[in-house]
Amino acid sequence: MPSARPRLIAAYERAGSTSSFGRPELVIRIGEPIADLDELLEARALRPAAYITAANPGGEGRARWKNEIANAALVQTQTEAGYRCFEGEGRDPQGRWKPERSALVVGISRADAEGVGRAFGQNAIVFVERGRRGAELVVLGELEA
Repeated sequence: MPSARPRLIAAYERAGSTSSFGRPELVIRIGEPIADLDELLEARALRPAAYITAANPGGEGRARWKNEIANAALVQTQTEAGYRCFEGEGRDPQGRWKPERSALVVGISRADAEGVGRAFGQNAIVFVERGRRGAELVVLGELEA
């Protein structure tokens, strides 16, 4: 049986993550530079940020209310940890799956972001660092090579 890994990674790479804290929306795409995000991080004298969701752990769909509760917990725990969170959603540009509520967690290290992603059962997170070439898909858990 062929592995789902390449299809899932390709879907994650195509998805756009959007933070809805400003207009126009901040869109994060894997491998693309994000000047607006660099400005936000520079204004806060920070380098890293991560885009993380708590929705649909392991890539398995679940009830919307469960996803809402999980994402509220994600934002609460990260806010309590001292990070600024900007809520948004991950979107499939082809519309094959419903948008997933997510949060841009500003100031979080890569290691901490990976830990948060794993704690919420995620297959991947998106990590960005001010001044770098673009957003990076960080594969977690069973999808890791």
